Amino acid sequence: MNRIDRLYALAEELRAAGPRGRTARQLAARFEVSVRTIERDLSALGQAGVPLATKQGRTGGYSVDRAMSLPPLNFTAREAMAVAVALSHSGHVLFARDARTALQKIVAAMPRPALDEARTAAAKVRLLVRPVPDPDGEVAEQIWRAVRDNQVLRIAYTDVGGVETLREVEPQHVVVGPNGSYMTAWCHLRQEERVFRMDRITKAERIPMAPRRPPATGDVQVDGFETKLPAAALRPEDLFPTPT
Repeated sequence: MNRIDRLYALAEELRAAGPRGRTARQLAARFEVSVRTIERDLSALGQAGVPLATKQGRTGGYSVDRAMSLPPLNFTAREAMAVAVALSHSGHVLFARDARTALQKIVAAMPRPALDEARTAAAKVRLLVRPVPDPDGEVAEQIWRAVRDNQVLRIAYTDVGGVETLREVEPQHVVVGPNGSYMTAWCHLRQEERVFRMDRITKAERIPMAPRRPPATGDVQVDGFETKLPAAALRPEDLFPTPT
């Protein structure tokens, strides 16, 4: 059994064991490898996002936290491939790492026959990805937190002419499009809503100032798309539909 297969089987073994879990010695005997190898495998599963829990003491061991794990997923091969394709397009610096761990969790929760069928089908698919300028990772994270928590940002922004300005802005949305990513915000300097290309923001710092922007006026144009129209931007109910 190669390591990839063993990691998958190890996750399934722990999930099947339930809250009782398994000790590293039991797992080593089950997979006919050393305890040290099992410990490395468990570390790899944890880094991949598998929610492992450890118990101390003589009867201690490892288990999968059921409250944080997915039940077995009965995806068809095409459904699994569709999810993988969608997540593979989440290459934006804000979402890439979470997309990878989400896919790893889905793979770990799929029955082996369905996973094998999906992998066979995926071998017939080739994706063409259009490269777009990515913002700095730390800058993007500061922007996202300010948008999420309704905070004011102090940014250094370089315009298309190469002129840098320092501004205080009140971010409203992160806009991820085919030609790059943008932040819509109320700009204190210009006293109006503005659109900032995120790859041109060289510094971003959240500051302890209460937002004071007036209500948004009109639709913001981003690369020819009106970001506030349903046809141009996915709403929460589009991303997370209500179960039927």
